[in-house]
Order: sequence, then C-alpha cells, then structure tokens
Amino acid sequence: MSFASLDLHGTLDFLRAAEALKHTTRVAWTTTGEQENVASHTWRLCLMALVLAPRFPGIDVGKLLRICIVHDLGEAIGGDISAKLQVHMPNKAEQERRDLLQLCESLPAHTRDEIVALWDEYEQAASPEARIAKGLDKLETILQHNQGAMPDDFDFRFNLEYGAKYTTDDPILRTIRAVLDEETERRAQERDARASRDRPT
Repeated sequence: MSFASLDLHGTLDFLRAAEALKHTTRVAWTTTGEQENVASHTWRLCLMALVLAPRFPGIDVGKLLRICIVHDLGEAIGGDISAKLQVHMPNKAEQERRDLLQLCESLPAHTRDEIVALWDEYEQAASPEARIAKGLDKLETILQHNQGAMPDDFDFRFNLEYGAKYTTDDPILRTIRAVLDEETERRAQERDARASRDRPT
C-alpha cells in the first residue's frame, strides 16, 4: 500500500504540532523539581494501563492504550487547565474538542476520525476501556502529586476527592486509590507540619 504524498506530509505536520505536548506544562512537579509536561503524564498513564491491563478482565488493551494516548491531545493547542480551575470552566470539554479538531485537521480523514472518536469515547466514558482510562488518568495525576517536589502551598487534600467517581467502580482502581489517598494525607500532614514550624512566633 502506498503512502500518498499528501497523507505523508499531513501526518508529519500533525506529529510536529503534537510536539507541543512535550513542553505544555501541568500543575505537577517531578521528583527533581521540574514542572511536569503533558507528554510525560501521557507516557506514564500508558505505562500504567499496560502493566495493570491483565487485572482488567475483558478489556481490549489495544483500545485502552489508544484512548490513553489521545486523551489529552487537544492540550497541544489550548494547554492544560488544572482540576481546580476546571470547576469554573463548564465549557472546557467543548474547547478541548475544538482544539483537537484543529490539531488533527492535516491528518488523513480516516485517521482524524478515529482519533476524534476515541477522544469522544474517553470524554463520555462511553466504554469499559474509556472508564478505565478515566480512572487511571486521575490516579496517575495523584501519584505524580504525591511523588513530586510540589510547592509548599500545594493543596494535597484536594486530591482526596479528585476524580473519585472514576475510581470507585473497579476493584483494582479502588485498591490503588486507597493506597494513594493514604499517601496524599501523609503529604498533607507533612506540609502542615512544615508550615507550623515556619510560622513566626
């Protein structure tokens, strides 16, 4: 099968545009104090999906990974918006979908349609794979917050409720969530203790 010149150049244009995810930052920091980017979040989300997939019977692993790969693609255009700010942005999903369509416009139609369909499925949690991806996405975020060198004013306890509705249905997600919630509370207590020591007397 030949790779038509137009399709090839359009695909390369898409890949060049998606490179923005390598420098689009998130509200999380690595263990070395660097601000996390969207691409690194997506990479570890995919890794989580891969290593945990055998514990989700009946899940199409390939589809799960494809959903994880595309779930934040629109952020190459509009950037990442923290969960706290999303509360005040009821149209975030609509804007992110428009950004995704803009990012994918140079792709061959069948590839663009597949990516957008996977994104829609994720956004609507419309399949078992999408629901697992949603849960893992929230858990990866919390894992990074607990592991990273977060700023002193970071609100760890916000994560005790963050994404809870996506991590309660599956027993594996619930188990991971329980471990991460314990870590979250520990990080919050450590931060409170530092703040108390540093407070002028």
